[in-house]
Amino acid sequence: MKNQVLTSTSSLKEMKLETIARDACKKIAPVWPLENFVAVNPYMGFSNEKFDNTAQKLAAIGGVQMTLPTTFYTNKIAEGKIMQDDIAVALAKKSVTDKSAASFLKQLKVTNETSKASIKTFIDVAAAYTGKDWNRFVVARISNWAASYFDNGQAIWAAANKQAGLFAAWKSEAEIDRTTEIAGLKNFRKHVIALPNEPMQAMQKALEILNVDQNEVDTYLHRLLLRLGGWSAYTARLDWDSELYGGKDGKLIEFLAVLVSWEAALFQSIQNETLIARWNEEKKQFTKSKVQSKINKRLAENLILQEAFDLATQRELIAKFKQIKSVPKTTDVQPKAQAIFCIDVRSEVYRRNLELVDNEIETIGFAGFFTFSINYVPLAHQHGEAQCPVLIQTGPTIIETLADEKNSKKAHQSRVLKQQVKQLWKSFKSGAVSCFSYVSPIGLSYLPKLFTDTYGLTRPVPNPNDAGLSKVEASQKRISLEVAEHNNAAVGIPVEQRITMAKNALNAMSLTENFGRFVLIVGHGSTSVNNPHAAGLDCGACGGHTGEANAKVAAAVLNDKAVREALKSEGINVPDNTVFLACLHDTTTDEIRIYNEYEVSSDRAAELAELKESLSKAGHGARAERAMRMSVNVNVDAAVKGRSNDWSQVRPEWGLAGCNAFVVAPRERTKNLNFGGQSFLHSYNWKKDNNFSVLELIMTAPMVVTNWINLQYYASTVDNKVHGSGNK
Repeated sequence: MKNQVLTSTSSLKEMKLETIARDACKKIAPVWPLENFVAVNPYMGFSNEKFDNTAQKLAAIGGVQMTLPTTFYTNKIAEGKIMQDDIAVALAKKSVTDKSAASFLKQLKVTNETSKASIKTFIDVAAAYTGKDWNRFVVARISNWAASYFDNGQAIWAAANKQAGLFAAWKSEAEIDRTTEIAGLKNFRKHVIALPNEPMQAMQKALEILNVDQNEVDTYLHRLLLRLGGWSAYTARLDWDSELYGGKDGKLIEFLAVLVSWEAALFQSIQNETLIARWNEEKKQFTKSKVQSKINKRLAENLILQEAFDLATQRELIAKFKQIKSVPKTTDVQPKAQAIFCIDVRSEVYRRNLELVDNEIETIGFAGFFTFSINYVPLAHQHGEAQCPVLIQTGPTIIETLADEKNSKKAHQSRVLKQQVKQLWKSFKSGAVSCFSYVSPIGLSYLPKLFTDTYGLTRPVPNPNDAGLSKVEASQKRISLEVAEHNNAAVGIPVEQRITMAKNALNAMSLTENFGRFVLIVGHGSTSVNNPHAAGLDCGACGGHTGEANAKVAAAVLNDKAVREALKSEGINVPDNTVFLACLHDTTTDEIRIYNEYEVSSDRAAELAELKESLSKAGHGARAERAMRMSVNVNVDAAVKGRSNDWSQVRPEWGLAGCNAFVVAPRERTKNLNFGGQSFLHSYNWKKDNNFSVLELIMTAPMVVTNWINLQYYASTVDNKVHGSGNK
């Protein structure tokens, strides 16, 4: 009976600890892998708290900065960007009643210093005591193991046991890895073996070894996760995907168990009385750090200044709207063309230039997946990728094919064969023995390619969309809407579903009447050859991919005669002469490609040529405008386009840097305004929105995405080491 009571008590402790651990894990925002990287709000785990409170907590727990240095704001004051009125309003919003704007500025201590993390883990204490950089050692060991465990086939040699659970895989490897003991951690493996095999039990045991006060466990666990923020965020993304499709979380909790176990095993390996005393003293700071006046005072001042900076930007934006009267939209003449762009800030530049060169073309802003949430399988691929915001589940699976079935099979076989040869060649180059024989006899043969790549005559790496295909095959790629089977899974979109998707898309776009002769559905993507974060420049609404697939599917559905006929009963009459064109805006070069020109009848060739001419002129105008931001002032077109093939350019374009506003309004309210490529523009007509359901959709989907993007760029700016290009 006694044993049963002990087991029950232990179980209760684990349940409480699991709740605390889960709460700590939920504070970590997920991050997507480089292949489909999308911007994420790094503070999303604190969405139920105020910005200021979150800034104080993260500064104390992990040394995370959420404002720029004071000098940034004082420089903006000197430039006249921030006015005293802005500071006065900021003080009022922060409920600071004992200071005026003038007295606040007078007492302001100008400094570039940033607060340091007050909370230290045991590894931090041990590093300071022994003089050895244990932090670096532990991060390296965990990263080596995690890189192998999370590998998706890139590595030639697999080391970690991926079949086992995350904690079990780490523990089994740590029990036999002698690296730790070679580094001076005596009996480290024995201490790991002594830990329970179940992650929650191991975490509980480790916390008992470290003697962490139960009231401060949440703070301590959060600190551990922040120390390995990149791997923590990657694991959080696995939990995110699992929960999105009805599964459970738990992987990040297991990873947290690994981190705590490392602390406990290291504690047992190098402990002595002096070190234990220092650790006990440091644990007292878990509470004290939350109220340290020095950090709080300086940060509180910067938060007021940041609020004033935001208010100044809002003031300038509102002034723009007041200066310009909206241009009424004429509806008596069919528009030459309507171009539906993603709300991405880079589209704002192009849209403005397109309307400038041809005022008969209307532009519309909408989320870049165009409500067509699909799983897209490129030609010769086994599995597809989600072409939709990471917030929602994917819809139907669409496969890529060629117009001619016989040619499609041939291209499929050719692409597979070329990929297999490429993998064999890569294995030969990377082999432990063959790599030496590879360099000497074959290395010189790469000189011509190195020369042409360096001078931009060739592309250093093939375009992934066309890799393994001839130019003719690449130009003949199509998407298939037909219901069929691919790899034992249903593909295609039934006609009834096409009708529903078309109706929902057009209603959401407020495009239910007065259709243009051409309606361009313009997805966007980026071109670069040496940028590991290239997917981050593609469409976030398309899951970190280009919007090509979504544009093709949307155009195919909306050009479907059966769909158009059915839409008439919904009060949506699409004229017979309206052709939906699937397009892609290359945001690096500002060129627009049309994929389904073959659907335009030959008698409209002149119309299409005129449209292309307008697109070309708009591209030149957009490049000229962006060139000034990138300090390009010679032969703008060639220079900007050249950046896309230049392997010395790890940032051939600046993505969404500088984004600071999200405007939801009819285009006539913003048509004559220059937002400088810093505002998301979403078209919306409240008169066509019954019960404001479309507005609700905009605020719960696109606005969340723009929030994620804005705060990702913000966080990367205010703390580049933690959220930018520092150690992930």
